[in-house]
Amino acid sequence: MKIFGLLVVGLVSLVATAAFAEGGAEAAAAGAAMLGDGAKQALAIGAGLGLALAVFGGALGQSKATAAAVSGIARNPESRKELFIPFMLGLVFMESLVLYMFVIAFFFMQKI
Repeated sequence: MKIFGLLVVGLVSLVATAAFAEGGAEAAAAGAAMLGDGAKQALAIGAGLGLALAVFGGALGQSKATAAAVSGIARNPESRKELFIPFMLGLVFMESLVLYMFVIAFFFMQKI
């Protein structure tokens, strides 16, 4: 499982550096014209897989955080006020990572 994770991170790193290396609209248009069909398909698949993994990880993290917060409140109902703000901040940070991946996937799709 670690090897698969490292492979995905390495592939995304290689694609991301190529995607963000160019500057300007003209360079982006020229780069999109130079991409072959295989590269365009790889960008589309990478964007879809990256977004799917980000959503899966975010949902898993949010569900575990919610379960832990509810469990803590069930054990000690007076701690509800102390747990609410850190819980909400954690959910916001988890969701922001998913939204960042959505923006990156959107940039990948513009390359196609």
